[in-house]
Amino acid sequence: MDAEIQKVLTMVQEGKVDAAKASELIQVLKERETSITPSPKSYIDKTLKVRVVSAENDNVTVNLPIKLVKVVLLAGHSIASSIPQSEKYVKDIDINLILDAIENELDGQIVDVKSANGDAVSVTIE
Repeated sequence: MDAEIQKVLTMVQEGKVDAAKASELIQVLKERETSITPSPKSYIDKTLKVRVVSAENDNVTVNLPIKLVKVVLLAGHSIASSIPQSEKYVKDIDINLILDAIENELDGQIVDVKSANGDAVSVTIE
């Protein structure tokens, strides 16, 4: 891209384009380079993954985009806590810990709970 910008500057020096047109051309070159260069996955584009594996085969898999997590997580935990069949699986999950992990853009496993009877809960951000 540097060579292309140099050509635009040369065109300005030669009087072929004015400064405004040169600025426009350079902006287009920069935008083109940005669109070609793959950007790393933004944290907001990641997914919160919740896995519950119970000894009774009452397994749960939830994948939530980080964009929705704050709203859904608080509501979902509240709902799950009020349902007798699911309350035992979510009572040990610290929602504030998960929200703090998201606020600090943590990756990887942030919750790993295993019970004596074989139940397991894991929360991961990927």
